[in-house]
Amino acid sequence: MKLNKYTVDDINFSGKRVLCRCDFNVPLKDGVITNDNRITAALDTIKKILADGGKLILCSHLGKPKNGPEEKFSLAPVAVRLSELLGKEVVFANDDEVVGENAKKAVAEMKDGDVVLLQNTRFRKEETKNLEPFKSELASLADCFVMDAFGSSHRAHCSTVGVTEHIKETAVGYLMQKEIDYLGNAVEAPVRPFVAILGGAKVADKLNVISNLLDKCDTLIIGGGMSYTFAKALGKEVGTSLVDDTKLDYCLEMIEKAKSLGKELLLPVDAVCTKDFPDPIDAPVETEVFATGEIPADIMGLDIGPKTAELYANAVKNAKTVVWNGPMGVSENACFANGTISVAKALAETDATTIIGGGDSAAAVINLGFADKMSHISTGGGASLEYLEGKVLPGIAAIGDK
Repeated sequence: MKLNKYTVDDINFSGKRVLCRCDFNVPLKDGVITNDNRITAALDTIKKILADGGKLILCSHLGKPKNGPEEKFSLAPVAVRLSELLGKEVVFANDDEVVGENAKKAVAEMKDGDVVLLQNTRFRKEETKNLEPFKSELASLADCFVMDAFGSSHRAHCSTVGVTEHIKETAVGYLMQKEIDYLGNAVEAPVRPFVAILGGAKVADKLNVISNLLDKCDTLIIGGGMSYTFAKALGKEVGTSLVDDTKLDYCLEMIEKAKSLGKELLLPVDAVCTKDFPDPIDAPVETEVFATGEIPADIMGLDIGPKTAELYANAVKNAKTVVWNGPMGVSENACFANGTISVAKALAETDATTIIGGGDSAAAVINLGFADKMSHISTGGGASLEYLEGKVLPGIAAIGDK
């Protein structure tokens, strides 16, 4: 897993046409970018290529256009924001076919240090299936390829993998390198004690992660909706809490695996409960705390309780490495956010290397104002999960080894 890929520091891009796959999948409201974190995260790589005197051709997807080109998924607002951040013009090649007349003309006219942004790669049906002719059309624009979209690296698409069939000089950008360093080291060579915290609703989503992390970590903490499947597997009363009855045996296997490996597996001892799932999701509701195993038949647990929060906070105090993926409860609702907040606070206060695995836990840490207290917040939810499972990500595998 310790990867040794060519990085942007290994290449002098002077005079070269560089196709750089970024993650500009930013939230838009009425054509206005509401959060530009993903754009600012790409700036270090962009500036390195431009400082070398490279001709930079940027590409990304945005959203999930179903039927080809749709105006609401255009990358035009990204070009505007990038121009502002770089203090120079970013030429937007607005072709529905992505590599069309505008793109070809813009690239042909580039001088060293110029920037062109292509239209949404998913405007082409071939993109998500990694098919010709799109991958060779994309590749035809450039002399070298830089992959800096970790959030898309678990997908074998034309713009993440396919282009490398036609472009031989490849490298990862700074963002990718940071993800590989933090996530890879955490799983393969962690400073111990190593504590992993897994939350989220479904056991099924985290099956391989649970098993893989039990092999690697010293303590595994389970929270969120999937903890009720573990509780039920142990014969405890969970009321109407979310349970996956097809995974009860698996949960027992994991409990046994932890015992046989001498690992600590922590499960909730109490839960914040309510009668009906809040509708809308952030609506205030009446809550009550019950011990896990004593939840009444018509009541559901939607967050870890205060005793569990304290137990989990204490478990990370002496850790040297902590990986956290998935919230402890329905954290979109203030009534059920305390478990997630308490874990975030505990991580903020520890001296450990703290790695937040994208998605909901990353959003929680950022929204709660703890982002600057974490060692690394992953930019990819699904990608970071697959990485923690021990999978080889196609977007990383496609880049040349040193």
